[in-house]
This record gives sequence, C-alpha cells and structure tokens, in this order.
Amino acid sequence: EGSFSIDPAVFTDTDGSSYLYFGGIWGGQLQRWHKGTYSPKDVFPTGEQPALSPKVARLSKDMLYFEGTVGDVQILDKEGNPLLAKDNKRRFFEAAWMHKYKGKYYFSYSTGDTHFIAYATGDSPLGPFTYQGVLLNPVLGWTNHHSIAEFKGKWYLFYHDTELSKGQTHLRNVKVTELTYRPDGTIEPGNP
Repeated sequence: EGSFSIDPAVFTDTDGSSYLYFGGIWGGQLQRWHKGTYSPKDVFPTGEQPALSPKVARLSKDMLYFEGTVGDVQILDKEGNPLLAKDNKRRFFEAAWMHKYKGKYYFSYSTGDTHFIAYATGDSPLGPFTYQGVLLNPVLGWTNHHSIAEFKGKWYLFYHDTELSKGQTHLRNVKVTELTYRPDGTIEPGNP
C-alpha cells in the first residue's frame, strides 16, 4: 500500500528486514512522481540534470505497508556525482533488482532504450550506490528484465529476450547464465 510505478522487487536482508524497490520511466511513470507527489504532466530532467531515480522503501513485517518514507535510490559515478539524464548507457530506466554478495549490496537495473543490464554497489540496502558496469550486454528484443539468485553456492542471472520468436517483442523466452564475480567484487559482463 502506498506504492506507485512499475517493476516492484522485494529484497530481504540477512537481518530479516525487507525492502521494496520499484519504478520506471515512460510507462513506469517516474517522470510523474519525481517530487514525491503525482502530477498528470510528464516532467523529464534534461541533459546535465541528474537522471530520474528508482524508489525504495522499507517494508513492514507483513510486507503490506511501508515503514517510513519512500526514498530515491541514488546511483552515483566513481567521483560521487549522480548519473545524468543524458547518460542513457548507465542511468536507471526500469527493472530494479537487489542482491547481496559477501556483505556488499548490488543494485541492478535495465538502462531501457540502450538495452543494458547495469549494476551499482553500496554498503546499505538504501544506498547510495556507485555504478560499476554492465551485467548483461543487449539482448534481442526491446525490454530486458532480470533477477539474480544464488543456488547451491553459485550465482545466476535470469533474464528474457526474444530469440525464439526472432525478435517479436511480445513473445519472450527466459534465459539463465552463471555470474562470475572477480576478486574485487565486480562482475564480469555477460553476453546473451
């Protein structure tokens, strides 16, 4: 209750606290909520302005309500500056996802019209997060949503594309690939 936009993803931390990440541009309507209240008018940041941010909120124990306020998920560059609206190869578009690996929080997302699955890391599930790179290079098809899960000691990236339908965007198929973490915690980019 109290949420808006698209692509909700729940993350439950090792301490039992749960968080909801959500949001998307265009159909996801972040451009109508960027000041915290709904506006029927689209307001997009331009070029050098910070990009629209996905949203996060801590969930109640029963996962039906937010505990506290909805906040922005800050995605920063290596210098600590917010990613810019014009940076559509790195900025958030939709498909928020969170996982934790070796004590580090990994926020991953789709860049939308550039078709990357990118990721940023942080020390808290609420951020801020520093952009690290690409998890998955562009797939065949328009959208690309994903999830990440550990199974029997290995980590996997689940995603969809339209390979089986030869590019028909409404006919998607699911794929999975193993993630490879480097010693510094960064992830080797995958190819569909």
